Amino acid sequence: MGRSTAKGPFVDEPLQRKVHVANQTKDRKPIKTWSRRSTVTPDFIGLNFLVHNGRAFTPVYVTENMVGHRLGEFAPTRTFRKHGGVKKEVTGPGGKPAAPAGAPAAAAPAAEAKK
Repeated sequence: MGRSTAKGPFVDEPLQRKVHVANQTKDRKPIKTWSRRSTVTPDFIGLNFLVHNGRAFTPVYVTENMVGHRLGEFAPTRTFRKHGGVKKEVTGPGGKPAAPAGAPAAAAPAAEAKK
């Protein structure tokens, strides 16, 4: 269930002040924040943020499409590791491992067959 529209979007007060100062001074230095829960408002457009993901700060440049989302959505907290599994070996005809196309081993049996 989302936040009531009557309440308006939530933005941490210290973050709102930093954004206000950055917009007044036209300062484009990144704003460092731990407030992943703050909603992106139209005031944030064009600003750079450094959003903490629990380990490091992730750079986020805010565009129009991000308005209404949370800052934390753009700084993933988990790194995806590839799912496990054993790689299949490619087999050629007869169940033998296939040799690369330009391999010299593949040319030797063909020469013997001509004799």
